[in-house]
Amino acid sequence: MCMKRWWEGCENGGVTGDYQELVDEISALLGAPATLENRDFGLVAFGAHDSDDDTAMDPVRTRSILTRRSTPAVRAWFEGFGITRATGPVRIPAAPEAGVFRDRVCLPVRHRGVVLGYVWLLDTDPGPTDEQLTAAMEVAARIGALLADEARAGADLSREFGAVLAAGPGRQHDTAVAALREALGQDAEGLHAVVCVTPWGADDTPSVRGVASAAALATVSAPGAAGPVSLAALIRLRSADRLDPATSAADRLRTSAGPGATGGIAAPRRGLDALPVSWREAVASARAARAETRLGPVARWSAIGPYRLLTALPGTGSDPADPAVASLLTPLHKELAHTAEVFLDCAGQASRTAGELGIHRQTLYYRLSRIEQITGLDLGDGEDRLLLHMALKGARL
Repeated sequence: MCMKRWWEGCENGGVTGDYQELVDEISALLGAPATLENRDFGLVAFGAHDSDDDTAMDPVRTRSILTRRSTPAVRAWFEGFGITRATGPVRIPAAPEAGVFRDRVCLPVRHRGVVLGYVWLLDTDPGPTDEQLTAAMEVAARIGALLADEARAGADLSREFGAVLAAGPGRQHDTAVAALREALGQDAEGLHAVVCVTPWGADDTPSVRGVASAAALATVSAPGAAGPVSLAALIRLRSADRLDPATSAADRLRTSAGPGATGGIAAPRRGLDALPVSWREAVASARAARAETRLGPVARWSAIGPYRLLTALPGTGSDPADPAVASLLTPLHKELAHTAEVFLDCAGQASRTAGELGIHRQTLYYRLSRIEQITGLDLGDGEDRLLLHMALKGARL
């Protein structure tokens, strides 16, 4: 299929009419298809490609359209030409080894001296005149004003969302919810899932535009001065049975947060009144994901099992272990603690436990007797088993 039809067939979802009209205006002024990206190289809008020349769609341009973002390596390569500091058009030569097969013209989009995005065009021979580029830069300035307004609105929304999650019960909660409901408009009563990513190591709260299906984003400090900062995201859903948008958003945000970050997804709900409950579920799920690698780097509230209760217990993961179990949790008895946890996870079935551990059943029986000696607990007693199981799971938190 020719590139013109491919381009026109791409879904331009999430692009406001104002941005699209301004990008089309630049395309018309310069006689070339233009692409608008924000300062994080996330796609905002693109113009129709009116050529059957397949070389016009090099890998970098194609990826930007299909995935709505560029890789960190591509971003660093382009920024190496000074586009973050430029106040006028920047011509960038082709670099086939970097996947850039055609020369580019970059129009920095600035507002009050701050770069907020970039308009990209494929350079031609002869390229646009100085007069054409001057006219295009005037349109880019109008785009900058729109992006600045959007950034301010996003900051307000972030503040309102964070206020709801931090508010105490009663009138403070009701006032915060009312402010967020007004800020969200018709989105307020829709179906949402709250996502937590923790710890949040990035410098800034990302833009809603950069996270598909996100209605609001906010950074939230955990209780206590030593608690980590987490990122909260309110993700729009079409169906309570389809959490894919929340999972995709959590994965993307977790990648931005840095090594070691985990994500949690609360049960979906309509409206905003239960946001504090959803936030607790999302935080609990993220903590469970950190404790149990089998849950994956992103865990759903519906899948974390006993951690739904354990994460709700005051001080879990920070208070000293129960005296009966404390000795078992020392490095000296690491193997025995693992044996006890697998045994209890296997509902006390010896043959299944031995198979999971890859040991002989007699070895298992010896280890279980040592566990009873160290803890003083009777593994044949249901309450003693429950205590040991909770202590072992709680230690992971």
